[in-house]
Amino acid sequence: MPVTIIDVARKAGVSPSTVSRVISNNPRISKETADKVRRIMKELGYHPNEIAKSLVSKTTRTLGIILPRPADELFQNLFFSEVIRGIVAHASRSGYDLLMAAGTSGQEEVDAIARLVNGRRVDGIILLYSRRDDPLIAYLAERSFPFVLIGRSEQYPQVLSVDNDNVQAAYDATRHLIAQGHERIGFVSGPPNLIVSKDRMEGYVKALADAGLQADPEWIVEDEFLQESGYRAMSYFMNLPKRPTALVAIDDIVAFGVLRGLSELGFRVPRDLSIVGFNNLSLSELATPPLSSIDIGIYQIGYTASQTLIRAVREESGQLQPIIIPHKLVVRESSLPPADA
Repeated sequence: MPVTIIDVARKAGVSPSTVSRVISNNPRISKETADKVRRIMKELGYHPNEIAKSLVSKTTRTLGIILPRPADELFQNLFFSEVIRGIVAHASRSGYDLLMAAGTSGQEEVDAIARLVNGRRVDGIILLYSRRDDPLIAYLAERSFPFVLIGRSEQYPQVLSVDNDNVQAAYDATRHLIAQGHERIGFVSGPPNLIVSKDRMEGYVKALADAGLQADPEWIVEDEFLQESGYRAMSYFMNLPKRPTALVAIDDIVAFGVLRGLSELGFRVPRDLSIVGFNNLSLSELATPPLSSIDIGIYQIGYTASQTLIRAVREESGQLQPIIIPHKLVVRESSLPPADA
């Protein structure tokens, strides 16, 4: 038979209500008694009924994660697995479980969030991305339900968020290529409805303008955060009458597609085209050639998002304002002059 709270109380020489208070970390219980009860619980192999605890405390000790649409993109872009690794690390250390949800359309996403919120299945939600006029942000903000956004919101600028300064990051990537002597610099962007695409486009354009250069619309492509996007972009760019000599790719996964496309077309990096990507994925230094990339601290973004949400759920004091994770440019062979130039 499973061990019950009565068994623990009997062996510890206390009442069942005292054991219950120890389980809920009631400050009225002395440290000596609490330590004794926990020792007995461990000896007997007793595990509290989490469902019963949640009914009493009105908390679930579970955080929700809304996956990107389409969800299969999660498994094609290492950004999401790394950011989730950071979320899991802090959540597990804090005693929280995770529940993931997704939808194939905007309405399905809203329905998924409504089930989590109205069913009190989670204590808070993490959104892995931010879109313009995002109905998910609007739904959560209007109901004052605890959530953290990875990214930023133009419509709700004061919501809890964890992000990079993506304008400055793209500016730095573009300025690096300008410093290498490039004047014709292209940009493979992401979907235009994503805030990160907008911000990085802004930084790219600003860097060119500050250097007295223009952003040629022919040298800008907007597509998904997928390797195929970079691959397709190369068929387009390298057939232009006046093609760019350098490129900023909005994501390392996209940049890997660029490298593959260039190789199949017979072009060499960086001799024929220099490249800088974003995210500094673990595979970036193993690419051929090694890929220069903006390190945005993906793991730290996830860890901080989880930490911030749990603080908000617990109504703890501290930093509950939008948080900016620092970035840095990691320069590798893909954006440097060829050694035999």
